[in-house]
Amino acid sequence: MAFRGWKAEAFEFYEALEADNSRTFWQEHKGDYEKLVLAPMQELLDELAPEFGDGNVFRPYRDVRFSGDKSPYKTNIGAMVGGSGYVQLSARGLAVGSGYYMMAADQLDRYRRAVADDRTGAAVERIASAAAARGMTVTAHESVKTAPRGYPKDHPRIALLRQKGLITWREWVPAAWMGTARAKDRVVGFLHDSAPLRAWLDDHVGPSTLPPPER
Repeated sequence: MAFRGWKAEAFEFYEALEADNSRTFWQEHKGDYEKLVLAPMQELLDELAPEFGDGNVFRPYRDVRFSGDKSPYKTNIGAMVGGSGYVQLSARGLAVGSGYYMMAADQLDRYRRAVADDRTGAAVERIASAAAARGMTVTAHESVKTAPRGYPKDHPRIALLRQKGLITWREWVPAAWMGTARAKDRVVGFLHDSAPLRAWLDDHVGPSTLPPPER
């Protein structure tokens, strides 16, 4: 089926799940999740795939093994859009992101060297400014409080050097257009606008070659 957005009931489902994050509620309303939330997300990913690559929806169950919060279900649905971005729906609306959310140690070293370089650093600074001018937030999962070791505190791009990742991010509160195909247009527009930053990261940072950390 063609993507036609998420009905208002999708947001209401997550409002109710936030109020009652229990197995009983989930079992009683799993059909609502599959019809109102999951099915539109999969339709969206299918339509985005020819341009952006195959998508992947994250499981709705939380990994509570290492968390103090033992609530079993995520209060949002998230999906990767090929290698280009991330889409999320929750009671608070629609959100999209693109970039390197968290960098491994080898990625972070390459990132900081590229930011510190006058040529490549000036380029990413221009890209980040252009993204902000288009209404996107340029941010990261985490940053250091002062200058990273080996870099001066008065570096002209110290704000970027302090980041431990780099992404573009945009959120929209629930609105009528989210129940239409226009929601896809917003996601596509964001991914196009985010492409320069993603390309810079791919060129100058790239994937980590370190083994995954043991937990």
